[in-house]
Amino acid sequence: MADAPTTLVILGASGDLTRRLLLPGLGTLLSAEPTRRVRVVGADRVELSQEEWRTKVRDAFAEAGLDDAVAEPVVEDARYVRTDVLQEDAVRALVEEVAAPVVLYFALPPSVTVQACALLERIGVPAGTRLALEKPFGNDLESARELNRQLLRVVPENDVFRIDHFLGVNTILNLIGLRFANRLLQPIWTREHIEKVEIVYDETLALEGRAGYYDGAGALLDMIQSHLLEILAFFAMEAPATMHADEVRSLKAQVLRSVHPWGHDPVRGSRRARYTAGSVDGRRVPDYAAEEGVDAGRQTETLAELVVQLDNARWAGVPFILRSGKALGSPRKEVVVTFRPPAHVPTGLEDTVEPDRLVLELKPGAVTLDLSMNAEGNPFELEQKELHAELGKPRMLPYGEVLGAILDGDPLLTIRGDEAEELWRIVEPVLQAWRAHAVPLQEYAAGSAGPAGWGTVPRG
Repeated sequence: MADAPTTLVILGASGDLTRRLLLPGLGTLLSAEPTRRVRVVGADRVELSQEEWRTKVRDAFAEAGLDDAVAEPVVEDARYVRTDVLQEDAVRALVEEVAAPVVLYFALPPSVTVQACALLERIGVPAGTRLALEKPFGNDLESARELNRQLLRVVPENDVFRIDHFLGVNTILNLIGLRFANRLLQPIWTREHIEKVEIVYDETLALEGRAGYYDGAGALLDMIQSHLLEILAFFAMEAPATMHADEVRSLKAQVLRSVHPWGHDPVRGSRRARYTAGSVDGRRVPDYAAEEGVDAGRQTETLAELVVQLDNARWAGVPFILRSGKALGSPRKEVVVTFRPPAHVPTGLEDTVEPDRLVLELKPGAVTLDLSMNAEGNPFELEQKELHAELGKPRMLPYGEVLGAILDGDPLLTIRGDEAEELWRIVEPVLQAWRAHAVPLQEYAAGSAGPAGWGTVPRG
């Protein structure tokens, strides 16, 4: 780390993202790396005194369990600058006032981020300035391309950090080690041995007052496009020689370029549904269409499934089933690898009907391997046995991992511009089919497992 502290400027510092995720994440980063030097500058239109801002920072660090001896020097050095990020003079004064090296973190709505970046293009920023921004990256393929062009008029690509906090989740990082550091798994990570892959993120949580964002996004954009396709890219990429950001992100982009809806048919390869009134964990959940702030006419889905194929030699013919939903009866957050059956089971052995599977739990972190073995009692009867291992606890929150990489200038755990465009390229045909009502909006009761028949590969 450099001798000079890195200045983290949080644009939109009074917002919920800063309070819930950024500052606690930074606290866990400093707890894991107490010698790291960082100066925290908040900027927003809201009137806050220096002491009020420092109290926000101090409280977030305490929530993260950061030792006072580490927290207080950072808190005392923190400051707040009242700034309207849409006023050129105010943004210029802010940029000229903060000390390099600088990270400008846009904890702002995407539309405001775009306008602020246009101002930065006119103003100019010091060399080495990094821009960090939250999803969504545009609202369609063309706007994503325009956003990328705008960002590159401000700083080079490797100084742009498009945030996907899932890439800082401990189990996603463990997927890399599982894949590339185990001789047993390397040779079977192919279409010859793997029958299908499921990447699932089902939640018991319902809307929980997030209609302002969620009703305009839905499950497909909120989870599958933003997160699960990135997990797929890590799962399916070729082996990197090093963990250098340029190499890993290029291999991920290579995977994403090969991804298409199953059969190149967005109607056949996708499903959508919305929850109706029900009960989850003993609490009543209203019909989604009746939730406060929801526009029922939008037909926003709360459960989405996308079956995709990878048009490359390693994965041709293997279905990848991506699914995510809200208000479901049981949480399920995992990557499930189903292996093909053996070519021949010796005559005289009574085989199990269950396939061998590898399950990587995303939350909590664990790995389970289901293998066919001789049953107890009758040695000629086979049954599934479970080998289970808990993953080590993460050293910090996902936002801590992501912030640490940004402060170090390492874009490994962020999304490159061409990746962001490919994510839109994959889902746009699906969105168009849904808007044309070519895919019916099914229903499921809150607290249920979702509509029947999902999780299967389309035929025909």
